[in-house]
Formats: sequence, structure tokens, C-alpha cells
Amino acid sequence: MSFSALSLNSTLVNTLAALGYESPTPIQLEAIPAILAKRDVMAGAQTGTGKTAAFALPILHHLMTLSPSQELTAVRPVRALVLVPTRELAVQVQQSFVKYAKGTDIRIGIAYGGVSIDAQVAVFNAGIDVLIATPGRLLDHLRQGALNLKQLSVLVFDEADRMLDMGFMDEIQAVLKQVPSDRQTLLFSATLDAAIFSLSKTLLRDPKLIEVAKRNTTAAEIEQVVYAVDADRKTELVSHLVRSKNWHQVLIFSRTKQGVDKLVQQLNKADIITQAFHGDLSQGAREKVLQEFKQGKIQVLVATDVAARGLDIVELKYVINFELPFIAEDYIHRIGRTGRAGSAGLAITLFSQEDALLLEEVEVVLDKRLPQQWLLGFEPDFNKMDTEPRRNGKAAQKQRAKKRALGGKGKR
Repeated sequence: MSFSALSLNSTLVNTLAALGYESPTPIQLEAIPAILAKRDVMAGAQTGTGKTAAFALPILHHLMTLSPSQELTAVRPVRALVLVPTRELAVQVQQSFVKYAKGTDIRIGIAYGGVSIDAQVAVFNAGIDVLIATPGRLLDHLRQGALNLKQLSVLVFDEADRMLDMGFMDEIQAVLKQVPSDRQTLLFSATLDAAIFSLSKTLLRDPKLIEVAKRNTTAAEIEQVVYAVDADRKTELVSHLVRSKNWHQVLIFSRTKQGVDKLVQQLNKADIITQAFHGDLSQGAREKVLQEFKQGKIQVLVATDVAARGLDIVELKYVINFELPFIAEDYIHRIGRTGRAGSAGLAITLFSQEDALLLEEVEVVLDKRLPQQWLLGFEPDFNKMDTEPRRNGKAAQKQRAKKRALGGKGKR
């Protein structure tokens, strides 16, 4: 099916063709008609599925078909608001909107922290139709009277699960008090869990539920490898892999900012050009690092889960989990950075014995085993390894994971 078959404005269809977009992705096929029909939508879609275009295109279509009394004027009220959890995602969503809106008079604004608020206000004063914002900076503008959302017609929550993970519920509630109740609301989330369903009940009216793939699935193109290695030799193994195979554009995940900085220092000492990517960097520094990584000037990028959420790096082939995440679902978000758009990807996890329970929880989420292997010269000390074999039964795994979840919530 082509984009023209979705009843999108011809200007948008022509722009998509010029960009080389030939046919809609599954999430776009389901979401675009529902949004054009003014339905509220609750969609489970992971990074790399084309979800941004799934809501951006119908929003732009709506703005291009306003009646004469509502048409775009010099004094422009914000008609569409997209809330995102991070600055990086805000920039990427704005860039997508600008790209799709080429050839139109639609103005796209952006609001996120870490940069001058005055420059953003100047853009707002000139008039914008679509605003992409992080919750905190949006509230700053609303409190200062720099924005008015009274004529908002569409509200989008992008990566809603991460917004909840980052503790933005109070900010979300505050924003809801500033927008019309008769709006259209679109909720996009990588995972559809109990917290998201609970949030949807307060946000959405008779929503169309869309899931483009089985929950907690990974792309078939991603090869998943688990290397068992002693914890104190992980850095040495990373260095060996990157140097011996001459890998470039390698994304490594570490659980903490301190862990990121330590690994960056060690890899640079090994003459591997490496940079950190976490919340302590200024927005300008983060944008510079990301640009240099995409250009190949930086060989390895080491990131935290929060900072990397929403990263859009085309043709990223290698993801390494320096440690497993505490939240099993984050494993899927991590490795989903590679193997996108049908291309092959390799996701490597460095496993040491203290992560045994975390690996088991990941396997429960994936509903598959991840067999451990080791590289010659980096074999783990088998005397340190658990001598009790893990039980293969999925039911037993799930039962143990459930017990840990119920009995150990406060331990992490």
C-alpha cells in the first residue's frame, strides 16, 4: 500500500516520495487512518518502527486542511503538542516534523531544558503551530505566560512509558490542566504495561488500541550474543572486540553515569576514540557528541539508558551491554537501537556471575534462553561460577522472577 492510499494531503505524499519513503510501516498503516478519523489512539511501538511519522503526518494533514476561519495566521495558537521525555528525542521529533512539513507554511517549535529559555520564547512569539516539548520546560513557559494552549486540538505523548519511568507524572497532570478537555489524545509507548493502561484511562476516550508486534519482542535481524567473562576483565574484552574486528559506531550501555565515565576513560587509554553520553553533559555537548558519532569521528559511544532513550542512529550495527539493566524491558530498548529497517545488527551482553538473576529476568521477558559462550583468552574463572544449573523450564523461570518482583522491590 502507498501513502496516497491513506488519504494524506498530496503535498505530504510528494514530500515522502522525495524522501524515499515508498510504503507505510505497520504502525503507520494502523495509526494514520485512526488519527485522521479523530480517534484517540493508544499504540505500542518501539523505536525504529516509524512511529514518529505515524502521528506527525496526520497532524500535518489536519493543519493543512483547516477551514478559512481557522487557517494559519500571523498570530498562531499552538494546535498540536507533542510531549517527550528527553531533549534528544525532542530534537529528533522536531527534525522529523520539519522534514515532513517541507513546502508548507506550518511552523514547528521546540522547548527543552539546558538551553536559553529566551530564545525559545522569541520563536513562540513569532507564532508556532506544532510544539515538541519536554514536560519540565513546557511548564516553565506556561508559568511565565509565554504559551497558551487553549486552542490545542491534538496532544501526543511519545514514549509515555519512559516519561513514567522518569517520574514525570506530576508534570503531566499539571499540563493536562492547561489544555482543552475536548482534544484528541495520542499515546505512544514502547511497552504497554499496567502503568500505561492506568494512565490511558485518565487520558484517552474510547481509544483505538494498536500493537504492531508482540509485546517485548526483538527484531529478527538482531543477533544476540552473551559472553561470560569475569567482571574485572569486561573492559579488556570490549577493547579486544572493537580493536580486533575494527568496529565503528559501537553503542555501549552502562547502568550509571559513573560507570559510563570510567569506561570512557579506560577505552580512550586503549586508543579507542570514545565519548560519554549522559545527563551531566550540557545540551550543546550532547548534540556535538551525537553528531560526531554519526559522522564516524567517534568510534564508541558509552551511554546510560535514560540518555540513550530516543536516540535515532541509522545503520547502527553494534550494541554492547556492559552490564545488564536492572529493568528487564530496558534490554529490549537497548538492543532495539540496532537491526533497524531490516538491516542486520549484533547485540552483545557481557555477563558476569553477579548478573545471573538479571539475565534470567531478561530471558523471561524475551520468552527465550540466551545461551552463554566465551571467547578464547577471556574465559571466566569457573571456580567463581554458580555450580547449580539454571532450570530451563519457562514456568519455573517466570515463577522465580515473580517471587523476586514481589519480595525484592525495595532492594534496587
